[in-house]
Amino acid sequence: MSGAVTQSVLKVPGANIYYEKRGEGPLVLVIPGGPQDAGVFDGLAGHLAEHFTVVAYDPRGNSRSHFDGVPQPLSVDEQADDAAALIAALGQGPAFVFGTSGGAQIGFNLAARYPDRVRTLVAHEPPAMMLLDDPSEMLAADQGLYDTYRRDGVEAAMGQFFAENGLGGEAGEDMPEFDMPPEAAETFARVSGNFEYWLAHGMLPLGRYRPDIAVLRAGSPKIVVAIGAESAGQPIEAMSLAVAKGLGTEPVAFPGDHMGFEPHAEAFAESLREAFAR
Repeated sequence: MSGAVTQSVLKVPGANIYYEKRGEGPLVLVIPGGPQDAGVFDGLAGHLAEHFTVVAYDPRGNSRSHFDGVPQPLSVDEQADDAAALIAALGQGPAFVFGTSGGAQIGFNLAARYPDRVRTLVAHEPPAMMLLDDPSEMLAADQGLYDTYRRDGVEAAMGQFFAENGLGGEAGEDMPEFDMPPEAAETFARVSGNFEYWLAHGMLPLGRYRPDIAVLRAGSPKIVVAIGAESAGQPIEAMSLAVAKGLGTEPVAFPGDHMGFEPHAEAFAESLREAFAR
């Protein structure tokens, strides 16, 4: 793996965006989902950097990307503006883009509004509930999670989230614990610190964002919908399939589940390479 990492900050309107760059070759921009930050992708980025210039960043409001003033509600347009600004600042566009979960929703917005800056978007398990035939159940689940956060706090809400999404634990239990090396523990501590912003300001806007399917179908960026092989039967599979159906494309199976890019980093990187080469 390519290990040399350059850490930088890009000033954008209203915020400073922290990003990490490694490798050489065509640009790959990695857009984290929900409360995640660049550190979640260390393993994946290391493998991709053997063939690409890989840039992973902390979305505004998460970890090391700070608002100029008090935190603001998440805007998908604003998040896509930040991603477009990064591509422009790096001067290597159009970019291959990998967005996972809520990052895939941001990727859709980026590809629709900045098509000249995106070569291919791999949208991994987007929570695009608004494209379901009947999103009422998923909307109620998201609202229920938000209500748990407001009533019982971050820990109860995240325990509910992990349980409802097949990520371990039962509703009402504490968040699952993991045995991890120091670097991963540091990343998890940062990401855990983002849970409140995501619950308070990010979860509902990301989930309720409706990708502009007509614009994406007619646009120049290639869109690949990726679904984890181990996500079968999970709500995220149904939402991802709805996106693929709207785009008129076949989804592509990727290793693992919703977080497959961590335990299966090398195989996941190879799947990304294949998707970018399509």
